[in-house]
Amino acid sequence: MKILVTGTAGFIGFHLARRLLREGWDVVGLDNVNNYYSVQLKEDRNTLLEKEDRFRLLRTNLEDGETIAALFKTEKFERVVHLAAQAGVRYSIDNPRAYIDSNQIGFFNILEGCRHNNVGHLLYASSSSVYGLNTKMPFSETDNIDHPISLYAATKKSNELTAHTYAHLFGVPSTGLRFFTVYGPWGRPDMALAKFCRAIEQGVPLQLYNGGDMERDFTYIDDIVQGITLLINQPPSANPDWDGAHPDPSSAPSPYTVYNIGAGNPVKLTTFLELIEREMGKPAIVEKLGMQPGDVKRTYSDISRIREAVGYDPKVEVEEGIANYVAWFKDYYIKQGKPLV
Repeated sequence: MKILVTGTAGFIGFHLARRLLREGWDVVGLDNVNNYYSVQLKEDRNTLLEKEDRFRLLRTNLEDGETIAALFKTEKFERVVHLAAQAGVRYSIDNPRAYIDSNQIGFFNILEGCRHNNVGHLLYASSSSVYGLNTKMPFSETDNIDHPISLYAATKKSNELTAHTYAHLFGVPSTGLRFFTVYGPWGRPDMALAKFCRAIEQGVPLQLYNGGDMERDFTYIDDIVQGITLLINQPPSANPDWDGAHPDPSSAPSPYTVYNIGAGNPVKLTTFLELIEREMGKPAIVEKLGMQPGDVKRTYSDISRIREAVGYDPKVEVEEGIANYVAWFKDYYIKQGKPLV
């Protein structure tokens, strides 16, 4: 089968494409390879993917509606996994237009491609950030998400709403994937794990927001990819028991659903740092700062829905995941001499 994966030069898209290629899919990747973070890292991911005969990369912007429409018309994808987006909570405070262009206009173009070309299932990246000001733990797909606290989160909620509308009006089967703090080899250099390793290696202070009094449901990349691949051939169906008097946000009377994909195990940021120090073999120099705009103190995923639906079962504990990342970090950045940016 032929599948479109957007964002294949990115962290999750790269790992997903590699998994799908191993499973025998024909994969078309789409990415504009922008400079939000290291282009070198993105191109190194591309190099590995382009060694595969069944992989092709299209370099274009999601906002280019004509190119996206032509791509869908020509390729006739059976499945689409839409992971490309402008990432980052803090970056959205200073650069809001990038999020509107990529995350909303770009998503609209993907939905239109699916609508007009009978794509059997659209899966798309949402985020744990949609839970915003919610404090009830763990976060459940049935929770209200009306109070996002960053533009990034708002665009992800907007994606879910727009996908619901396309499912209702046009029958586009869609599954939203609420990812929880993804980490692992080839990870983004703007995420905490990479920043902490880089600071420790260079012997410079690293910043702990809210004094380190934070918890995150760190989810290893292989578990994220497991969840996506389990869902690809399980398009949602209409929920016949959906009740408008007591609406369930996680389903609909149309082919629409959302799932948390997390580890279901929040870890204190200070514990996370201690594990990194152990694997790096060096202590960190810590600078404690206050809470940052757009951040939340704790994330914790209820993964019972996806476990029940497709047997999702996260395997990698944070100790193993950090050890794997640090081994890759030392090989890629230190042994191979890639720039520590």
